[in-house]
Formats: sequence, C-alpha cells, structure tokens
Amino acid sequence: MLAKVHHVSRAGYGTIDLVAETITIERDWNAPGVKTIAGVLNFREYGNYIDDLKHGETVVVADAEKDPRTKATAEALKAIKARAFINMPVTEASGLVALLYLNHEDVREWSASELDFVRDVAARTRIAVERRRAEQKLEQLANSLERQVAERTAEVNRLWRNARDLLVVTGEDGTIRSVNPAWSDVLGFAARESIGRRLGTFVLPEDSARFLTGDRRFGSAELEVRFRHFDGSARWISWRIFVEEGLNFAYGRDVTAEREQARALAEAEELLRQAQKMEAIGQLTGGVAHDFNNLLQVISGNLQLLGKDIAGNARAEQRVVNAIAGVSRGSKLASQLLAFGRRQALEPKVINIGRFVAGLEDLLRRTIGEAIEIETIRSGGLWNTFVDPLQIENAVLNLAINARDAMKGVGKLTVEVGNAFIDDAYARQHGDIKPGQYVLVAVTDTGEGMAVDVMERAFEPFFSTKPAGKGSGLGLSMVYGFVKQSGGHIKIYSEPREGTTVRIYLPRSLEEEDRLAEADFGPIIGGTETILVAEDDDEVRATVVEMLGDLGYSVLKARDAAGALTVIESGVPIDLLFTDVVMPGPLRSPDLARKARERLPGLVVLFTSGYTENSIVHEGRLDAGVDLLPKPYTREALARKLRATLAGRKPTPPKADAASLPQETPEKPRRLSILLVEDDFLIRLNAVDLVQELGHEVVEAATAEEALPLLKSRTFDVLLADVGLPGMSGVELAIHAREERPAIGVVFATGHSELPAVPGEGPAILLQKPYGPLEIAEALAATGV
Repeated sequence: MLAKVHHVSRAGYGTIDLVAETITIERDWNAPGVKTIAGVLNFREYGNYIDDLKHGETVVVADAEKDPRTKATAEALKAIKARAFINMPVTEASGLVALLYLNHEDVREWSASELDFVRDVAARTRIAVERRRAEQKLEQLANSLERQVAERTAEVNRLWRNARDLLVVTGEDGTIRSVNPAWSDVLGFAARESIGRRLGTFVLPEDSARFLTGDRRFGSAELEVRFRHFDGSARWISWRIFVEEGLNFAYGRDVTAEREQARALAEAEELLRQAQKMEAIGQLTGGVAHDFNNLLQVISGNLQLLGKDIAGNARAEQRVVNAIAGVSRGSKLASQLLAFGRRQALEPKVINIGRFVAGLEDLLRRTIGEAIEIETIRSGGLWNTFVDPLQIENAVLNLAINARDAMKGVGKLTVEVGNAFIDDAYARQHGDIKPGQYVLVAVTDTGEGMAVDVMERAFEPFFSTKPAGKGSGLGLSMVYGFVKQSGGHIKIYSEPREGTTVRIYLPRSLEEEDRLAEADFGPIIGGTETILVAEDDDEVRATVVEMLGDLGYSVLKARDAAGALTVIESGVPIDLLFTDVVMPGPLRSPDLARKARERLPGLVVLFTSGYTENSIVHEGRLDAGVDLLPKPYTREALARKLRATLAGRKPTPPKADAASLPQETPEKPRRLSILLVEDDFLIRLNAVDLVQELGHEVVEAATAEEALPLLKSRTFDVLLADVGLPGMSGVELAIHAREERPAIGVVFATGHSELPAVPGEGPAILLQKPYGPLEIAEALAATGV
C-alpha cells in the first residue's frame, strides 16, 4: 500500500504520549541510504503542529520552510528527510494514541488521493494494532491466570502443610481421605495409618454419642470432643465440619491447653476466693478474739478471786466452778476461731512425730472410749518436722473425736505416721502446697463416711452435720487453719458408708529433734518479785493486779507502753514486765520491751494477748526468745508461767561488796514546789491531798488565767496541769511556764492517751486519769527535777 505514494523518503508508525508530547517509533520504513529515526522524538523540536494532532486533525506540510507551524524548525525536519510530510493521527476511545507519518525530503504538494490512501492505511493500522493489543491482553491474561492458579495452589499447599489446626477430608461415610501434617503433630497418628479409617474411631467412647459417625452425614456442625492420642492420652479438639459435593471438610483446633488453663484459672479463682474468705474471717476473728478474750480475762480472774472469798459455801463454789467452765468453753471457741483464721501464735519445735503420736495413745483411749479399737502404725526411719506440739496434739484429738462421732462410738480408729513425697503433678492439682518431702499423719475411721458435697464444706467454720447443740463446727476448721499456718497440706478421702481418712502433710525438718519440757503439775506458787503490769483495759488490769498481789508479788501498773517506760525510767526496781501486746499510743509493746531491757538488763518480759497481730508473731510463729501467755488465762496458768519465765532470766550482775564502797547517807526525797491547775473542784481537792501526802508543797489554781500570775510571782519546780482547762488550755499554760522557766517540770493530768509536746528542757510527762499516789510519784520522778 505504501507503493502508491511515490518518492517518499520515510514512512512509519509510532505511539504518542500526549503529556510528554513525544512519539515513540519502534521501527520505520526508509528509502535506500536514509538513516532510521526509530526511538523517542519530541514534537516541539520539529514544530508546533502537535496542537493540531491533539484536536484529531491531519497535519499536511508541503514545505517546512514556508509552513508557519514548521518554519522555525525547518532545519531539524530537513535533517530527518521531512521537508514535506503527512502526520495522520490514530485515535481510540481514549483519544489520540498513535501516528502514521510519511516524510519527503523535498518540497511536495500532497494530492487528495494520496491523503485518502494514507487515511485508509491509518484506519487499517489502527484495527490491526487493536487486534494485536487484544491478543496480547488475552495472552497476558492467560499467563496471569496460570500464574495465579499456580500461586494459589502453592499457597493452599503451604497452608495445608503448615497449618497448626487439623484439616481432614472424609467421604460421606466418615472415612478419612486425607489429613494434613498437623493431624500427626497433634494426635500422634501417622497419615498413612489414618487414611481409610473412620474419623469417629478416634473419638473417646464417652464423647462418641456427641460425634456423628457411621453412615450418617456430619452436616454442618461445631462441637468440642475428646480425641484419643497415640500415647493413650486425650486431646480436646474443637471441630467445625462442613459438607460440600459429597465430601466432609473438618477443621479441628487443639483446645486441650486452653481447657487446662481455664480449669487452672477456675481453681486459682476458687483458691483466691477461699484465701479472701479466710483473710476476712481472720481479720474478724482477730478483732473479736482480742476484745472477747479481754472480757473473758476479767470474768475468769474475778471468778478465781471470788472463789477464795466464798470458801466453805458449797453452793456458791459450784456456781463459780460452772462459770469458770463457761469461760473455758468461750476461750476454746476464740482459740478455734484464731486457729481457723491462721492468727494463733504458734510455738513450733522440731519433733519426731512418731514418738509424739505414740505418747498420745493413752490420751486417745481415754478420749474416744474403750468400744473403739485404736491402731497406731509408725513407719521406720521417720523424718522430723517443725510444728507446734500442743497444736498437733489438739489436731489429732479433734480428728479422733470427729471419727468417734462418725462411728457412733463403735468401730476402729487407725493413726498412721510415715514419710511422704509430694511431686509436681500433685502440687499442680493442689495450688496450696509445694513439691517436696513431708511427714504424713493419717487418721482413718470406719464410720459412715462423707458425701462429696459434705467433703467440699468440711473445713468451713461452723459447718457441721451433727444435730444442733452437738458441736460448734470448728474442730476441722481449727485443724485446717493450723496445718496451713504450719506450711502443710490437709486432704480428706471419704465415701458414704466406707469411712473417712484425713491426711495431714507437715514439712520435713532437717534439724535435730528438740527436747520438750515436761508439764509442771506441782503446787501453785507465787513469789516476792516486783512485776510491772502494762494493760490498757482498766478491768483486766485491776483483775491481774489483784491476782498477782494474791500470789505475793509486788505490783506496779501502767495504762500503756509510754506509761510503763516512764515507770521503768524512774529507777524503781522491777523484775518482770507483764505487758499486753496490743495497746493504744505511739509506743508499741515490742519497742517497750526492747527499751526496757536496755535500761534494765536483768529484766524479763512476758507478753499477754488475746490476739497477737504481727507484733511478736511473724509467719504464724512467735519470734525467737518471746514468752507469751494467751488470754484468757487462769490463776494457775499465770502463776506457773511467771515462775517459768523468771526462772529463765539472766542473773543480775553481782553488786560490789558494800564494805568496799564509800558509805553514803541515803538522800531523802526532795521536797518539790508544785503548781497544781485543775478546774474540777473534787479532782483538785483529791490531787492536793495526794501530793501533800508525798511530802511536797502544793499551790492550786482552777484555771490557767489564775495560774499565770502565780508563775510570775514565784518559782515552781513542777507544773501539774489538766490539758482541757476552760479558756486557756493546759498546753498553752505549759508553754508560758517554760518561757518563764525552761527547766520547770511539766506533768499533764488527762484522760487521753496522747502526750502533747511543749518546748523547753525535758519532755512533758503523761499522768492518765484516774491516778493514785503511786502514779503521781512516778510521774513527778520522771520529770527529773
């Protein structure tokens, strides 16, 4: 077709980039000797006719030197043999896309037939190019689809191979056709051994009813069942099963670990709930026991004192005995509550539990009666354990009494002692114990046994299957609390009509066995030593002071630790400090004991309390070297504990021979000048008498305003003032007094336990109301004037 256009130097076809205004010529057809211009050409370098092409117009130039569109670029056109040319645009739906051109190196007028010819060639070229482009797109699409299919197939294969979930394909009858590698990883069965078997054969029999097997369709289902592992264990698998085109597609996820975690979480939550309940009950019982035991102490002490006053009156004596028995029952109840709440003060010793239990046989026989056979089994090579002997004795007795009641007085009781090892598996199932070596005490009866719901509540306080009035429901609770507080573990094994076994695991001790002191059953004796009683409860303090006096002791008393320290610092000889553990005020009882020993090296300290908190008990055990007499206590217990404590004190360093020391005449107590300020007339009258009986001079005033002129008119050694005076307070008065005379002693007489601070030399001294001559003397001595 190009042959019809004569004398053409070059013809070609190129694609156009309208944005860049370039044409890309892949190839062209040239006259002999004419060099190709294939490549990328910029239209603007050859004229501005690109604007006409953009409008879809054919550009016809007869002479580039004369055409206004190419006149400026004629030389460039001559260089490519295009003095005359035709540019025929090729358009598509998107616009101008290509160009068919004819170039002539000389001036030439283009005829209409030539233009028609070029137009026809352009149209044919466009159709050919579109067809070729479509073919290329189809070819690319085919290649792309093939590549995508290959890629998707590879992805599915990778997913099949690497999926952590089980992927299973079965026929309509459930016969396995293929499994992915996760099947073997999770269940341990090789693929070749599994294909051909029915999927349901791998389900545990207990769950097979929930898993559709045999010739029935699976249908679309979601379910969790246990599958058998190759090693015989079970795996929980969560399945999603679909049916498509006669095949079952099953997707299974191993949820065994999740189930175990959920179970462990539930158990942990239950342990936390139990611990929180124990803590709440412990706090409640601690507070109640402290106040309750103080009340019991008052009642018990006065009953025992009253017993001496009514000697010979048999009827009254019996009533006192009955009342003391009631106090004892109340004390036991409080003790059991403290034990359950793990708040009791343990005094553990290293003991051989076998020898210890052997020593309980006679006590057990007397406790549970002759109709019950008792067998004690002790293994050889028993380990030692670190436990409170009294509490393990109470625990065994409680278990024996429960066993007696379960057997209705007839049967066999077996007490077995041996060594035990708790492994990791058991410890994981029981989060309250650590793996390791333990000493086992097991108490077994042939009684009626327990149902599961009863076992679950057996250790709860006040829970009992006995009729009303036949027990407090605290026996097992006490054992439970004691064992836990001792770092041990307790477990019940029981079935209805098959008897019960309670096993106590106590941690092994590698230390040598302690020698246990034998109980003192000798006569009750008192002493002549001086005892300082520090007790904040007025009634308890009055009772114990009277009991100590009745035992022959000299007694000093204080309402709190600060008051007791003041007495100690006064220089009064003291042999023993008998102090409550929990008292109000900034000075704690343990700190009082420490400071008291620093000032009096030969002093011994005996603590007493109905609730020890954490002052002298840590991790459930009394601190080393601490003696404690729990409230409420009897006159006998007090007397024996005092003699045992005093007998164990360090001897006081011997004093120098009096003959070798310079003989000095003892000084008489100094006569002090005291300003007494008290607004209550009766109290002021009584205080004046008490101070004068001590040999001191007293000037009295009813208010601070009356006292101020007296302070300015004369010198006083001590200001003894109430804090809550009308108008100016006693504290303000003391500040004024110290401004006049910094060395004046200050004693505040008040019903409060807190001591206000005042400037000057020496601290102010607290004298708590009500007070007597001894308290006034001690307070005045403490001023140091």
